[in-house]
Amino acid sequence: MEGFMRMFSSLFVTVLLLLATGMGPNALVAEARTCESLSNKFKGVCVSQTNCGSVCQTEGFTGGDCRGLRRRCFCTKHC
Repeated sequence: MEGFMRMFSSLFVTVLLLLATGMGPNALVAEARTCESLSNKFKGVCVSQTNCGSVCQTEGFTGGDCRGLRRRCFCTKHC
């Protein structure tokens, strides 16, 4: 009986350690990265997110955002 309790307590501590360190069921979830690049085809000051996204889609990206002080169009995609 004492051997069973020792085995049970060891197993219980191991499970607690795995859950505390984040090695539980959600440990294998991978997060996607977003790559971005300055648009080559967008001309002028970027004021419309929709227009920037449309131009970026013609360049093979999934979308685009207006960024920075100079309001330039940056294309984005999952990489």
